[in-house]
Amino acid sequence: MALLDGVSYKESILETIGNTPLVKLNKVTRGLKATLLAKVESFNPGGSVKDRIGIKILEQAEAQGLIKPGGTIVESTSGNTGMGLAIAAAVKGYRAVFVMPDKMSLEKINLLKAMGAEVVVTPTAVPPESPDSYYSVARRLAREIPNAFLANQYFNDDNPLAHYESTGPEIWKQTAGKITHYIVSMGTGGTISGAGRYLKEQNPNVKVIGVDPEGSILRDYFYTKQMTVARPYKVEGIGEDIIPGTTHFQYIDEIVKVNDRECLNMARRISRTEGILVGGSCGAAVAGAIKYLRDKDENTLAVVILPDTGERYLSKVYNDAWMRDNGLLELEDVTVADVLKSKRGRLPELVTVDAADTVRRALDLIREYDITSIPVFLDGKMAGSINENTVMRSVLEAPGVLDERVGRLMEAPLPIVQAEDPVREIISILARKSASSVLVMENNQAAGIITRTDVIGFVSL
Repeated sequence: MALLDGVSYKESILETIGNTPLVKLNKVTRGLKATLLAKVESFNPGGSVKDRIGIKILEQAEAQGLIKPGGTIVESTSGNTGMGLAIAAAVKGYRAVFVMPDKMSLEKINLLKAMGAEVVVTPTAVPPESPDSYYSVARRLAREIPNAFLANQYFNDDNPLAHYESTGPEIWKQTAGKITHYIVSMGTGGTISGAGRYLKEQNPNVKVIGVDPEGSILRDYFYTKQMTVARPYKVEGIGEDIIPGTTHFQYIDEIVKVNDRECLNMARRISRTEGILVGGSCGAAVAGAIKYLRDKDENTLAVVILPDTGERYLSKVYNDAWMRDNGLLELEDVTVADVLKSKRGRLPELVTVDAADTVRRALDLIREYDITSIPVFLDGKMAGSINENTVMRSVLEAPGVLDERVGRLMEAPLPIVQAEDPVREIISILARKSASSVLVMENNQAAGIITRTDVIGFVSL
């Protein structure tokens, strides 16, 4: 912090790293007696907890003479550590080259390039010892590029040290030393090990809980001390196929397992209900925290790390089509409005008839738009509905009915749902044999009709 004639400012963006807020989670924790506070690391300038280790690793390298002016920082990263290092490199004038596995979102790659970094993409589905793995490629580039420094976040003790010196003390101060549980989704292990060590030094009774995605080997190794084979998974930035040297298991009490569906849908739920746009690793941490805290009492004060922002996952976690394609979308996170939007463009916003219209007019609309039910309006309000089967049967039996008013064949009004309702609301209505369509209301206006076929088509897209 600098002062000039009463003007307060930062010397560079690097001085804004850390001191992120704690925010109470209220809606996703319903049913828990424990209090769960989220440390929202997206407040860092690079949008993630990894800003803390980026500057720490680089400044330690400078102090030790490991990188010289004009040098190059090289690192294997899932994106966030790269961003932290890229910010530091931009301010300090270094070249940055990052190696990323190809499962990472396009947003992360483009963000690193926007910061002036070069990005090399490698295959995800190779063993860590493969020359094509992102670990191996980063090591090779660090050897080949003159005056290059490999940040080596997986085996660099400055990684957990950054959290020992910043994250841990911040949490201890923010909770007035009342924290009982510290919960973190695990990757390199620096965040859980560094801050976990600090918190246990202040109070040995603080429980440190890790969260590991299915497919990663960390939880199995913690409990068995045996190396297992990693399997592919979708959530980014956490879990490992190696045991990082920066994971200090002696400071960890338990590790909870979560799957992709839990991680990514919880991220969406946090964003929609708590107003905090988060990534999949945040969803993992909160899903694991809720699992662990279910039987804890009201004296429990837990802090969970939300590692990054959801802005880096708009093409994946927040893309319904991508979630559906990967079999991850939960219907609880789909609203009636989502289904209605999916059919717009194929049909008019809303097909209706007036009570004064003829049956012929209704039949023409049914044929033109290949629909089964049409709401009948009288004085701007839905008075009933007219059904394809009823119309066809009546016309075949008495063709003259075509020129009569639709009121002659009008049936009960369509069931009404609100646009913001979960799609399960429609499913429960359409499961009844008597209902094949529902009318959607949005802002007190009729917005459209959804049929059984529409719902099936949306879910199976």
